[in-house]
Amino acid sequence: MYQLICRFLFFKILGWSCKVSIPDFPKCILCVAPHTSNWDFLIAQLFYGAIGRRSGFLMKKEWFFFPLKYFWKAIGGIPVDRSKRTSLVEQTVAKIRESATFHLAITPEGTRKRNENWKNGFYYIALGAGIPIVLYAIDYKRKLIVGEHAFLPTGAAEQEIKFIKRYYEQFKDGAKHPDRFSVGEA
Repeated sequence: MYQLICRFLFFKILGWSCKVSIPDFPKCILCVAPHTSNWDFLIAQLFYGAIGRRSGFLMKKEWFFFPLKYFWKAIGGIPVDRSKRTSLVEQTVAKIRESATFHLAITPEGTRKRNENWKNGFYYIALGAGIPIVLYAIDYKRKLIVGEHAFLPTGAAEQEIKFIKRYYEQFKDGAKHPDRFSVGEA
C-alpha cells in the first residue's frame, strides 16, 4: 500500500519521473545530492517508496519531539545528537553489520546551504561496512531522479570523493536552488 501511495503521489500528482539502473542492493549507502531545499526530503522519500524500496535517514535529534518522533521513526528517521562526541560512523557500521537489509540516505553537503566542504562520513560508513555507495541525483529542472551509478569504496577516499563530486557537478543547474549547491574542489 505504501508503494502505491508513493507511486501515485510521485508520478501522477507531482509529475516526476526516474531513470534508475542500479540494482536493489540488500545494504547500501544512498548518496543524495544536490540538497538545497527541504522539498528534497519529500521528493526523495516519495521516489524511493515509489520504486518499492525503504531507506533510513539521519536527522537532528531536535526534530524527534512528541508527537513528530513517531512519524520520523515510522518513515526511517534515525536521530543524531550532534553535541555528543561519539563516532557516528562506527555506530552506523555496527548497525549495518547486524542488519539483514540496510539502506541509509545521506546528503553529503550536510546542509541545505552552500557548502564546499562536504561531509565524508557516508564514504567511511560504506567502506567500514563493505557496502556500495549508490549515487542518486535530484533534478528539479527535468523533474527527474537519476540513479545510474554505484560503486564499492576501496579506501582511496580522496580520489573516490573527488569522483563523486565531479559526478554531481552535472546536476547543479537542476538543484531546487542552484546558487546553494557547490561541490567545492572536485
